[in-house]
Amino acid sequence: MMEECGFKLADIGTAEKGKIRDRVKQTDKKSLCERLGIGLPTLNDIVEELQTPGRDPRDELPAPIMRSGDIMEITDLKPGMELMGTVRNVIDFGAFVDIGVHEDGLVHISQICDRFIKHPLEAVKVGEVVKVKVLDVDVKRKRISLTMKI
Repeated sequence: MMEECGFKLADIGTAEKGKIRDRVKQTDKKSLCERLGIGLPTLNDIVEELQTPGRDPRDELPAPIMRSGDIMEITDLKPGMELMGTVRNVIDFGAFVDIGVHEDGLVHISQICDRFIKHPLEAVKVGEVVKVKVLDVDVKRKRISLTMKI
């Protein structure tokens, strides 16, 4: 896309980056999308991201909760342990929670709260700090099952 608009990769992060949006506005967006093999929403997203290179959306999330020396690896976890963690991702069937070991634990939608919810976003959001309890640890498959019903 940069070449199509007359820019080089080196222009990202310089004063030239502000001109990228203007250049795209001046071109036939439909034709540009066809040449690049992308849709208009994707083109708009790319242009916006080029305005803020190097920005990582994860920087806005709270830092992981660091554990004391007793829980550092998945092998240190035992069913029944209660921990604090940060919700890192919310998907249709549950939420992944960073509990301070290398693998995030999964809180299945049925284990998020005592009431019925259609989607986990009704009860949790990315970046939220939550209290969880370990239900099961599968070291071989590197899976941690958690519950928020404490």
